[in-house]
Amino acid sequence: MRYHPLTADDRALMLKKIGVASIDDLFADVPAGKLFTEPMDLPSGQSEIAVERALSAMARKNHAAGDGPFFLGAGAYRHHVPATVDHLIQRSEFLTSYTPYQAEISQGTLQVLFEFQTQVARLTGMEVANASMYDGSTAAAEAVMMAARLTKRGRAVVSGGVHPQYRDVIETVAVGVEIEAMPADPAGAEDIIAKIDKDVACVVVQSPSFYGHLVDLAPIAKAAHEAGALLVSVFTEPVALGAIEPPGAQGADIVVGEGQGIGNPLTFGGPYVGLFATQKKHVRQMPGRLSGETVDADGKRGYALTLSTREQHIRRDKATSNICTNSGLCALAFTIHMTLLGETGLKRLAALNHERACATADALARVPGVTVLNDTFFNEFTIRVPGDAAAVVETLAGEGIIAGLPVSRLDAAAPGDLIVVAATELSTDEDIAALAKGLEGAIG
Repeated sequence: MRYHPLTADDRALMLKKIGVASIDDLFADVPAGKLFTEPMDLPSGQSEIAVERALSAMARKNHAAGDGPFFLGAGAYRHHVPATVDHLIQRSEFLTSYTPYQAEISQGTLQVLFEFQTQVARLTGMEVANASMYDGSTAAAEAVMMAARLTKRGRAVVSGGVHPQYRDVIETVAVGVEIEAMPADPAGAEDIIAKIDKDVACVVVQSPSFYGHLVDLAPIAKAAHEAGALLVSVFTEPVALGAIEPPGAQGADIVVGEGQGIGNPLTFGGPYVGLFATQKKHVRQMPGRLSGETVDADGKRGYALTLSTREQHIRRDKATSNICTNSGLCALAFTIHMTLLGETGLKRLAALNHERACATADALARVPGVTVLNDTFFNEFTIRVPGDAAAVVETLAGEGIIAGLPVSRLDAAAPGDLIVVAATELSTDEDIAALAKGLEGAIG
C-alpha cells in the first residue's frame, strides 16, 4: 500500500476529536529547550525514484562481508547459508507466524520449535532446551539469574574469557536482581576455581573463549559442584560443537550460546537467536518456553506449549523471565540448516572450519612481528602485532581486507596490540594469502 498523507481537513478533524487546537498543543509537556526551533538538516521531500537512488548510493559505501577477505568473528560468523534456508523461512505460514498460543492451529510452528529444542539439546549434550532466547548475551544473563534461583545464592564468577559484551549484559542484569558478578582471569582455570566459595551461585565460562582458547570444563565443574554451585557454559560459535566435546558431557549444568552461525547470515548484527539448554531436573526454573510432544483425542501425534514460565502466563512474581517472545524465524533458519547438515554434515563443516583456521594461523605466524598466542583453538584465535592493533586493522580495511577484531575495541582494559582473527569454510587460500601480505605491509 502506498503512503498517502493526510489532508488539512483530516488533521483538523483529528485535532477536534482529541480536544486540542493545534499540533503544537500535543507537545506542550515537552520542555521548550528540548524542541527543535529550526528544521532538521535533511533533504526536502523527493520522489520515490530519487530517494531509492540516494539510499542505494549510501548503501554502496558499505563494505559487505563477501566483498573481499573477511576474518572478523568475535561472536558473529560468516558461514555459507544454503539457499533452501532462505526459501523456506519466507513461506507465508512461517514468515507471518508470531507465537503459538492456539495449539490446534499452530501445529507447524510448535513442531518446528520441538525439533529446534531437540537439536539444541543434542548439540550441547544436555537433557532439555527451550524454544530459543533473544540472543547469546541475554541467554547468558538469564542463566545467571536461573542459577541464583536454584541455589538461593547471590554471586556469580564470570571468566574473563567470556565475550566482553556478554559480560556487560550479565553485569547490567545482575545489578537489577542484586547478584554480584565477580570477574576472573581468562588465562586459566586456577583463578576461576580459587574464587568459588559457599556464596557463589554459578561459574560462567566460555569455550571456545573470546580469545579462541578451548577450555577444559571438567575441573571447573567439579570445583563448582563441590561448593554447591552450578557451571554455566557459554559459546558464541555453534559450529564448534560439531568438533569439541559437548559442554554437557564435561559437567555443565546450564549451556547457553549464540546460534547465528547456523542458518543465519551476519545481517549487520541481528536479529540473532539465543540457545539455552539445561538438565531436566532444572526445567521449571528455565526461562522462556518449552514446546512438548503429545497425542490428540484420536491418538495422533501433536504438539503444545508445555511450559511457559513467563509473566504473560503465570503470576508475575513466579515468572522466571520477562521474555515475551522468542526469535522464532531465526530459530527456524537454524533448524532448517541443521536438518540439511545432519550430524555427519555438521562434523564435516566443523572440521573444514578448523582446517581453514589452522591454515590462517600458520600463514600469519610466518609474518615478521606477528605472534599467534593460542596453543588451542577451533576457528578463531588471537594474534599480537607490533604497535596499535586498531590502527593495523583500519589500514587493512582501507585495502579491502577485514583482518579481525582489535580486542581493545570491546575491552578497554585489554592490551592494545591484540587482534582476534576468525576463519570459516568461506576463507579461501587467496583470502589467507591476502591477509598475510596485507598484515606484513601494515606492520612494516
